[in-house]
Amino acid sequence: MLLEIEDIHVHYGKIGALKGVSIQVDEGEIVTLIGANGAGKTTTLKTISGLRPLTSGRITFEGQDISKVAGHVRVRRGIGQSPEGRGIFPGMTVQENLFMGSYARKDSPAKELAEVYELFPRLSERKDQVGGTMSGGEQQMLAIGRALMTKPKVLLLDEPSMGLAPLLVAQIFSIIKEINDRGTTVLLVEQNARQALQVAHRAYVLETGQVVKSAPAHELLDDPSVRAAYLGGDLGIDTA
Repeated sequence: MLLEIEDIHVHYGKIGALKGVSIQVDEGEIVTLIGANGAGKTTTLKTISGLRPLTSGRITFEGQDISKVAGHVRVRRGIGQSPEGRGIFPGMTVQENLFMGSYARKDSPAKELAEVYELFPRLSERKDQVGGTMSGGEQQMLAIGRALMTKPKVLLLDEPSMGLAPLLVAQIFSIIKEINDRGTTVLLVEQNARQALQVAHRAYVLETGQVVKSAPAHELLDDPSVRAAYLGGDLGIDTA
């Protein structure tokens, strides 16, 4: 098992955000977390990447307990994240933003830079443009590209389609599939539950900080309760 979250509890002050969440992500998978606003999806990713401390429970990565390991060390070990809201550096150029993703590496990031430009030709065309002047879709590509510069073994993606036009959403999901096909494991939090379930291998449903259902993603697409709650009509209605 590449990544295992075991019975984790996380609090914001006295408020319990995660209440015994357990999730497994095997090497080569795309696993998605779906659930309504406030379900704990983003908190789960932040906790895995070391941005939120555990109250209790354990996180294991490649067989080693990383529950108390600092966030920057987790990045070096192979956990990369593209955060909700993109979080690019608006005053830096595209290429400078990408190099920020490789700051903790001691080896050359040239191979990863070439791969990012291959995945996102738009970024290559605009490598000298300041990030803050780019469109929302371009900034999302930049955020994912920056995460890939860490050379992750598992890529945490938080709401990659948020605020994007349908055509760009389809492009982003196609790229997520390509990233996975190239060998990177993906843990995906996504507002568009239908799209997420269509691209994922397995899925977990979170409600009020707890996992209430887990199954192969294609099974959840046909699950009546999941369809009623998150797949209303032709569009996913999940929000972060």
